[in-house]
Amino acid sequence: MLSVKTRAAPAARPPLPLPLYEHVKRQMSEQILMRVWAPGEAMPGEVALAAQYGVAVGTIRRALADLVAEGLLMRRRKLGTVVTGRAPQHSLRFFFEYFRLHGADGALLNSATQVLSVVEDAATPAEAEAFGDLGPVLRLHRLRLLDGRPAMHERILLPLARLPDFPRTVEAVPSLLYRHLLEQYDIRVVAVRESVTAELAEAEDSVLLRLDAPAALLVIHDTGYDQAGAPVILGHHRFTTQETRYLNEVR
Repeated sequence: MLSVKTRAAPAARPPLPLPLYEHVKRQMSEQILMRVWAPGEAMPGEVALAAQYGVAVGTIRRALADLVAEGLLMRRRKLGTVVTGRAPQHSLRFFFEYFRLHGADGALLNSATQVLSVVEDAATPAEAEAFGDLGPVLRLHRLRLLDGRPAMHERILLPLARLPDFPRTVEAVPSLLYRHLLEQYDIRVVAVRESVTAELAEAEDSVLLRLDAPAALLVIHDTGYDQAGAPVILGHHRFTTQETRYLNEVR
């Protein structure tokens, strides 16, 4: 008989406009991508999963069916539903952390986020053009840490008009920004366009990332587009890849 492994209880679900099975599916997919359920492992039965997530068996069945169709799971005779291990490591459809620094062995890394500042500001002419003249913007400055070690700092720009009541304090800014956009504003980031360069670390980089000069950085400017094709997030990311590597999949 398959026993359910002890895991942290799923996060409480806020009252959102998405179908319940979608919430369960996304929690499952993130657990699969973070290897809580490893490739080749048989999933708990539908009844056990329903109890774990606090939903009906029919909701679990729908979530599992979608994950099978999307390739994260497969049906195996006698074993039941099995994790495939073939899922993209950071697909925007599944993984809301969207973090492309991986370990030297290629393993997906789970980062912690420290928000350094959040500021409401006027858009520059270039920013206004990018967002379609939506008015003021929110500027976030964040630090990403791996096992307590800073690996990246990033500046993120969001159009304020599309994000009413977005948190204005560093303590309240959500760590999983893409998920927050989806769950609170029904904005799904479905595509990202990146420009990648290599640069020498500047004074701020050296302080924030604890680097000895001279040091090389990977620098990425990106634009995230919503389900309607409109730009919704602009980012400027500065990585150190001394003990990590940048991984991008093209499918």
